Amino acid sequence: MTPPLVHLEGIERRFGSVVALAGANLELREGEVHGVLGANGAGKSTLFNVLGGLLRPDAGRIEVEGKTVTLSSPRDAWRHGIGLVHQHFTLVPRLTVLENLALGTRGSAGRPDSVRRAVGGIIDRTGLVVPLDSRVEDLGVGDRQRVEILKALLRDPRVLVLDEPTAALTPEEANGLFDLLRDLAGDGRAVALVAHKIDEVLGVSHRLTVLREGVTVLTCARDETTEREIVRAMVGRAEADAATLGLSGRAARTRKDARGAMGDPEPQQGGPDYASVATLVGVRVAGRGGPGLIGVDLSVGTGEIVGIAGVDGNGQRELAAVLAGRLEPEEGTVHIPEAVGFISQDRSREGLVGDFDLTENVALAFQRKAAFRNGSLLRWKALAEAAEEIRRRHDVQAPSVRTLASSLSGGNQQRVIVGRELEMAEALLVAENPTRGLDIAAASFVHDELQRLAAEGVAVALISTDLDEVLALSHRVIAIARGRLEEVEEGRRTREGVGALMLRGDKRDG
Repeated sequence: MTPPLVHLEGIERRFGSVVALAGANLELREGEVHGVLGANGAGKSTLFNVLGGLLRPDAGRIEVEGKTVTLSSPRDAWRHGIGLVHQHFTLVPRLTVLENLALGTRGSAGRPDSVRRAVGGIIDRTGLVVPLDSRVEDLGVGDRQRVEILKALLRDPRVLVLDEPTAALTPEEANGLFDLLRDLAGDGRAVALVAHKIDEVLGVSHRLTVLREGVTVLTCARDETTEREIVRAMVGRAEADAATLGLSGRAARTRKDARGAMGDPEPQQGGPDYASVATLVGVRVAGRGGPGLIGVDLSVGTGEIVGIAGVDGNGQRELAAVLAGRLEPEEGTVHIPEAVGFISQDRSREGLVGDFDLTENVALAFQRKAAFRNGSLLRWKALAEAAEEIRRRHDVQAPSVRTLASSLSGGNQQRVIVGRELEMAEALLVAENPTRGLDIAAASFVHDELQRLAAEGVAVALISTDLDEVLALSHRVIAIARGRLEEVEEGRRTREGVGALMLRGDKRDG
């Protein structure tokens, strides 16, 4: 039997007292798309960072085409034909997209005109359009994700690993990417897809592997398992049920469900049901790498979840920053509460300080609260207790509140941010892609918390590229396109209806 292109056996890896991998196994075979699943902190990203040469394992063996190899750097991995699309971006912010794509290419292939032609062919095939001449620092998360994918595809790897590649993509872009992955596998490559949406993985994969607590607990062919069995393997409890643990890529709730016990009639913009908490009138903001905001009017009322859906890069970043009080508009008026909870979509640049521990990261927000101050001094014992409550309530996989944020998985970092900002939201919460990178159980918990806040009278502005999330939770749905907002009529509140409004105004169209 032909050996797998890649065989990882008994891989172990620690980060201080944190055990990330405790004996993980994985086989990637040519001609297959292999789905890799697991809850936050299960070790998925660590395992593939080992394969990509970014981390040295503490124990275990790596084989490529039947031969044991040592991968001491990303260059070693590339020499063996292994390409990695990272969950955390590895781009140079000050360079343009085209310059980033040219990094690592040699000879005539690295000339700008050659790179532009090669990338153009990949864009035509995948639909992953990006502004090639914009600087990366001016791009939103979605565009940066597209650049990472294009960068890996440009080098034509024999083994391609994608770590949460669809988190910031539209459904149409995700479908185009899946078609490409099938084609790549059909050409004899091995493709590994790490994702949290189980239906996505089931729809594209030939085989599956599930990790739990750093150990491989399930490997099987796609047609040998079910969604429920996968969830049970992920969370390790018999009562696990995908239908009750999160959206899993579908709208698992209706807007009537989202209102919960409130029982209010269908809310309308400016209607009597919700007293205004946040109001924008004629707001204009110049964008960096996008349209910004162009004469935006918006109100979010007490106890209301307003869902704002759009393709990344159409003004969402500016809208979130204005609503959170972090950006002054050039024109227009803004009325928001003094203290706003803000879940930023960019956890590494805006959400957490990696070299701070959990208590210190909680203090970044809570230092403004009177309960955590004693004159000009911070009450560190109270802050540590608050951090511990967030760790416990949101199931953050960290040994203690003294753990550095940088040592946590991306999903666990997101849990810290969500827990902290939910506590900050006394009148208004701005949630920008709040479940990006979370497993289905954690995403479901966040959705429940957003609904709880609304039921308690908090105004929630949910800004998300996940249409299912917006449709499932929102009382009102608004599409954002090219810096403008358009409220979606009742009859168009479907994936197709809202998606058409989003794509009609996509800044990357014609």
